[in-house]
Amino acid sequence: MKQSITPSQIKQNNRSLIYQFIYKNKVVSQQDLSYSLRLSRPTVTTNLTSLENDGLIQKSGQMDTEFVGRKAAAYSIVPDFRVSIGVEILKNEVKMIAVDLYGEKIDRLVIALDYEEKDTYFQAVCEKLLEFIRNAGIRQEQILGAGFAMQGLISPDGQTVSYGKILSRTGLSVHVFGKYLPFPCSFLHDARSAAISELWISPELENAFYLSISKHLGAAVISGREILTGKHGHSSTIEHISMEPQGRMCYCGKQGCMETLCSLTALLEEKESPDQFFHCLRQGDPSCTKRWNKYLGDLANAINLLHLVFDTDFILGGYLAAYLQEEDLALLHQKIREQTPFDEPEDFLLISKMPKHNISIGAALPYIQAFLNKITNA
Repeated sequence: MKQSITPSQIKQNNRSLIYQFIYKNKVVSQQDLSYSLRLSRPTVTTNLTSLENDGLIQKSGQMDTEFVGRKAAAYSIVPDFRVSIGVEILKNEVKMIAVDLYGEKIDRLVIALDYEEKDTYFQAVCEKLLEFIRNAGIRQEQILGAGFAMQGLISPDGQTVSYGKILSRTGLSVHVFGKYLPFPCSFLHDARSAAISELWISPELENAFYLSISKHLGAAVISGREILTGKHGHSSTIEHISMEPQGRMCYCGKQGCMETLCSLTALLEEKESPDQFFHCLRQGDPSCTKRWNKYLGDLANAINLLHLVFDTDFILGGYLAAYLQEEDLALLHQKIREQTPFDEPEDFLLISKMPKHNISIGAALPYIQAFLNKITNA
């Protein structure tokens, strides 16, 4: 026997629909809600009052209209009703960001801090994080959680680094941070974090191969708007595909991995920043131009190998994305065409739509998404 929907469930469904509509459309009137959702004006009014009293939405002035007469009140969500924190842990620095329910930056901080697998280090990171939160004017009750983007593979439950040779932290538990913080914490692989950012900003994105090209190389396969993890948790670890068996040593202990040819570390000289390199490149410096051509050749080789397996769009993300120009994509396409057996149309290479702070923002977004899913599907 089919179970009937109770009045309570109908009320909750109406409330969820109204919040979801306001969230999606940014600023709306009662009439917009009533007409678009086919709800009575009293139902809309009751729910707006309830949502406003709970702090979820707010009046945002009046709606613009070409008609003469009293303008309708405008409603929007309260973007910082809940906030999420993203933290990127690197060898010599820690990047922190606070984002609102739209994934927009509230505040950001980068601190110089050398990684050590010591309690004093974990405590120092958390103290800086709590200070950052206070300075941003964020109350503890607003915080959904903190995601820590790590340079390593993460267990399915987000609690442990299952493989982390870059900073020798295999087996590290998120508890080392969580015991100092009054909100939930979880780990995310940094490449996965970057791909999450891309999915967030591109609602039309269904399938793609995301290349996170930063100090280290990473990747993520996006299929049906889901990021594949694989049977053993190391799907898309293309950085350890051997391209030059007698090449440079990779941090994994093998030689000539894709990491040693296609990461930003492979491109830049010691202590050289991306800003410095690309400034010289755009000025026509011969040495930088030579390095760039060599690097793009290696990157083209890697992409061609991967594209032969994954015939899908390739998104170039990570730190590199902010510096890429259309002329770079054209040159990369040219180098790929020299290697591939197919007539490749220039439609599968894309530059990330979120080239800045993608890793730290992506680490924060799962908590935002979980909150929105809960409130809109309640």
